[in-house]
Amino acid sequence: MFKKKLKEYIDRYVLLDESDFEHFYDSLSIQKFKKKEYLLEKGKICRNYFFIAEGLVRTYDYNEKGIEKIVQFGIDNWWFTNTDSFINQTKSRLNIQAIEETTVLKISKETLDLIYKEIPKIETLFRIITEKTLIAQQRSSYFYMKEDSKTRYYHLVNKIPEFAQRVPQYMIASYLDITPEYLSELRKTSE
Repeated sequence: MFKKKLKEYIDRYVLLDESDFEHFYDSLSIQKFKKKEYLLEKGKICRNYFFIAEGLVRTYDYNEKGIEKIVQFGIDNWWFTNTDSFINQTKSRLNIQAIEETTVLKISKETLDLIYKEIPKIETLFRIITEKTLIAQQRSSYFYMKEDSKTRYYHLVNKIPEFAQRVPQYMIASYLDITPEYLSELRKTSE
């Protein structure tokens, strides 16, 4: 099942022949995380790139006042990592935590670097993933900078309704940089 999901994902961006796909798939390992378990803890080096086969994760830290601030979510069929820590092999400034039971296919940096040489289309795939992630983050930053809290909330729940149903409301509030109380008011007016 996970193999099929990964193949469908890859086929959207590059076409691999069967032997290359099998070789890439064999270089991945499956790992399950329980709800609230960490894929990466702040202060540790991110050793893996994760394909979220099933589940939901968040990247977060605490601000100077000790308030939790979520900076990113990852959901089914997304590649996810702490890019800075993974690429530079430096200590992470952020945590990555499972919000619900999550199963990932993961690949280490060393293995991925070897695969890039063996299967150039995989390097192309990860370049495309990185570009799309960067574009999404820039668009999101611009949108959130320009729009008010109410517009940001409605945009999020309308763009990815299943996501908004799976994520606890206090986490959505943290991500949108609003209070849980204000989010509750917004939800009441939208019902």
